[in-house]
Amino acid sequence: MCITLIVSCIGYSFYWADFPGYNDFVRDTWISFNFQGSGGFVLRKKLKMLKSNVNEWHQQHSKNLDGKISSAKNRMALLDLKAEETLLHEDEMEELHSLSVNLHSLVRVQNNMNWQKLRISWLQEGDANSKKIHGFMSNRRRHNAINVVSVDGVTVDGVHDIRASVFNHFFSHLKSIGAAMPGIEGLQFRQLSYAEAGNLTKPFSLEEVMQAVWDCDSFKSSGPDGINFGFIKQFWELLKEDFMRFLTEFHRNGNDFRSRRCIVRRGVLTFDLFL
Repeated sequence: MCITLIVSCIGYSFYWADFPGYNDFVRDTWISFNFQGSGGFVLRKKLKMLKSNVNEWHQQHSKNLDGKISSAKNRMALLDLKAEETLLHEDEMEELHSLSVNLHSLVRVQNNMNWQKLRISWLQEGDANSKKIHGFMSNRRRHNAINVVSVDGVTVDGVHDIRASVFNHFFSHLKSIGAAMPGIEGLQFRQLSYAEAGNLTKPFSLEEVMQAVWDCDSFKSSGPDGINFGFIKQFWELLKEDFMRFLTEFHRNGNDFRSRRCIVRRGVLTFDLFL
């Protein structure tokens, strides 16, 4: 059985995980939710509330990032100067170590933030069409242009004449003819056994869902503001119970669940959770 998952509900950035305490915040926030209803409704509400809480948490921790980096560097410089003149106290050594760890984390967050912003900008705006790129496109267009064709030894030029010659060539080769066409009578096709046919409709297993999630690229999502599969993979142990409840109820009730859209084909499940 094949499972395809497409989820769009929360803007997630990989650099958020670099903030100290981020994982604990997401875990505590998710556990604190207590909604009643169907699996699809509960999962959608949890993701919606998590979006709001994570956005607020991110705004608080990413505010004045340059100032925090500059302050950490200045404090480390003072401690380094003091260490050159005298021995540092134990609490000062611990502070220096803590500043070094925090500075490394903040710089990594800043670099990842800038990288992801540039990536989103590139996805939305595309590459700049420079003079060199236009030159390559013009050369390819001239190379691929059909200026003349030879039809029965006669050279044909001009847009309309070439177009008519090409059309007549394929029309004469692809037109229907009265010849006998091969049929499928007498062919023996392989058939599914009852056990194999039952596998197409059996309940979704945890291993199948995990394989479907892990087969997807961690940066992929259904849109620039959608949750990517990196978030699902990172917090799978936290999210899997709600996801499996939703899929189990969907398998049992068919299309009767509290999600906006569902497309079901034989052995394939695709669903969207829109907020």
